[in-house]
Amino acid sequence: MKGEDKVYSAFLEKEKTKSELKEELDTLEIQLFRMKNNIKEIAKDSEIISIDQAGDDNWVVIYAHREKDMFQLMLHDCRKPYRGKWNSAIQAEYKDKHTLHIADIKGEENQGYGSVLLQHLKDMAREENVQYITGDIAKRDADHFDRLEYFYEKHYFHVEIDHKEKCGEIIWNDT
Repeated sequence: MKGEDKVYSAFLEKEKTKSELKEELDTLEIQLFRMKNNIKEIAKDSEIISIDQAGDDNWVVIYAHREKDMFQLMLHDCRKPYRGKWNSAIQAEYKDKHTLHIADIKGEENQGYGSVLLQHLKDMAREENVQYITGDIAKRDADHFDRLEYFYEKHYFHVEIDHKEKCGEIIWNDT
């Protein structure tokens, strides 16, 4: 088989059937319908921050609750109707006008939710002229330090972990 034929053959293998395309469109239509309804419900109690895609291109709504120097940035996946519960959240507080501190990240793992939320947190920090985002890596996370280190480094955080003491810290500097 010639090189051109191999490329064309590979293209044909990736081409989707009509039923696959219809299923994809139906899934997207359901997500968009839910997104509309989810936004209406979420907006009753929260500030809508954005709409984004996570994981396997699933649509998500990002929203926030703010209280003085603390806030929670949350995410809801539009594959499901909103019932007052988030799928993932970052709790953060302003340490001073230049520093945001991540208190906790909670939610479903390996869905891309943490990455979406962290990117929005960094965007918010930039908009508000906050130069640093910090956080602590707790002893309770010792069984997955390697995963946390990979995650934060992927998002351009400086990560320091003391494996002996089973703790660490993260710092992001927007310079």
